[in-house]
Amino acid sequence: MSDFIATGDRALLDRHGLAGYDALWALDLPAVDEPNVERGGWSSVYRLDLGEAAFYLKRQSNHLTRSLRHPFGEPTFAREFRNIQRYRQLGIPALEAVYFGARQVRDERRALLLTRALDDWRELDGFLAGWQALEPARRQAILRACGLLARRLHAAGQMHGCFYPKHIFLRETESGFEACLIDLEKTRPLLFGWRDRVKDLEPLLRRAMAWSEDEVRYLLGVYLGDGTQVDTWWRRLSRRRQHKEARL
Repeated sequence: MSDFIATGDRALLDRHGLAGYDALWALDLPAVDEPNVERGGWSSVYRLDLGEAAFYLKRQSNHLTRSLRHPFGEPTFAREFRNIQRYRQLGIPALEAVYFGARQVRDERRALLLTRALDDWRELDGFLAGWQALEPARRQAILRACGLLARRLHAAGQMHGCFYPKHIFLRETESGFEACLIDLEKTRPLLFGWRDRVKDLEPLLRRAMAWSEDEVRYLLGVYLGDGTQVDTWWRRLSRRRQHKEARL
C-alpha cells in the first residue's frame, strides 16, 4: 500500500515540513495515553497541533492483525485506514484520514496514521455521564442521531464491531445532533443479516445504562424506520444481552 496524504492537508503539512513519513515518524510528541503493547509490538497515540488545525498521530511497530488475506499479519493501522476510506466511499460518517504510511525497517513493521481531531465533537460517553440532567428534547435528539448513524452503517452493509458509546461522537447542530464513528479497526461486511446487526447494536445498549427502555425503543424506531418491528428487535437484543451477561 502506497503512502496516502489528503489533498486538502498537503499544503499545511508541507509548511511545517511534515508531508512525509520520516518527518512524522521522527516527531517528538507526548503520548496521550499509555502505549498498547498487545500483539507482540506497540502502538501509541499523540496529539499534533499545527496552528488552528489539530490532529491525532498514531504510530506502531510490529502491532499486527492476521486474516485470511494476511495470514502473516499486517499493521492494524493499515486495516483501519482501509476502513476509513471505505466508510468515506459509502457515505458513513466517521473520522477523516490525513496521512497513512507503512515501512519495513530491519525486523520492524512500522505504520503511522494521522487523522483529523474531532475537537468540536463530544463522545457519547460524555453525554451519558450526565444523562438525567439533559433536557428531554436534547436526549431525544441524541438518541435520534445514534439511531440514524446505526441505520446508515448497516444500510451500507457494514458492521462496526465495536459500536460502543466511547466510539460514537456527536456534534450539536441547529436542527439537533449529528453523529460519527471512530475506531474502525474491527469493521467488516454484514454477513449474517439481522444477527450481525443485533451483534453490533447490543454492546451499545448494554453500555448505555442511563437509557430507559422507552428511550431504547425510540432509538430502535429511528434505526428501523418502522415502529412495527420495535418489539421484535427489543426481544432479540434482550436475549443477546442476557446471554452475554450470563457468560460474564
